Amino acid sequence: MRLEGLRSQTGYRRRPGKYGGKPAFVSPNLLKRQFDVVEPNKVWVTDITYIRTYEGWLYLAVVLDLFSRQVVGWSMKSQMTSDLAIDALLMAVWRRKPKQEVMVHSDQGSQYSSSDWRSFLKADNLVASMSRRGNCHDNAVAESFFQLLKRERIKRKIYTTREDARSDVFDYIEMFYNVKRRHGFNNQLSPVEFEKRYAMSLQGV
Repeated sequence: MRLEGLRSQTGYRRRPGKYGGKPAFVSPNLLKRQFDVVEPNKVWVTDITYIRTYEGWLYLAVVLDLFSRQVVGWSMKSQMTSDLAIDALLMAVWRRKPKQEVMVHSDQGSQYSSSDWRSFLKADNLVASMSRRGNCHDNAVAESFFQLLKRERIKRKIYTTREDARSDVFDYIEMFYNVKRRHGFNNQLSPVEFEKRYAMSLQGV
């Protein structure tokens, strides 16, 4: 690759800063890396990443349904507050309207250990699960989505403003990833098509 002038596509380096300290509240790791789920709205995973623009960082929170790997909720803001995470989860609840209890798995970030986050979970029949401290593999599906997003879209672009980034990420999630991008986990179907066929199979029973 060096001889050909090629280099691999990777995500951003970890942002500089202080990392450490214990979160205010920790939930048990109920998921335990059981990423194969047999029906929708049983387990959602959520995480936050950051996108570089000339205006500064844009933070993205997503919620994925483990059944199909579909992004069912997302939120983008200029600051990484608890509202960022809650707005993404609010979109997921509004879209999916789950009739039963849903496990929501996250890392131990401050947004997910805040009292506002815990209150939202309790009010909407959602059960918290958290990765072990510093173990990104416990939330591998969300991490994998961010790697795809950055490799297939963000690393190919230069964003002048946060609005440019917001528009492009929206396009990737809603116009490409959910409805068109084939996923090996889904038998080479897009998340939306995978769920559509699942619903049709239930009607045929």
